[in-house]
Amino acid sequence: MAFFSSAVTVLQTLVIAIGAGLGIWGVVNLLEGYGNDNRATRS
Repeated sequence: MAFFSSAVTVLQTLVIAIGAGLGIWGVVNLLEGYGNDNRATRS
């Protein structure tokens, strides 16, 4: 049972880390797009 509990804790940490990473990546992309002011067309 202890192994299962620690595995769940590791999974929760991974999910939180991935979610935070995606959130930061999204904010950076929004800021880059806002800073460019749509002058550069990217493909």
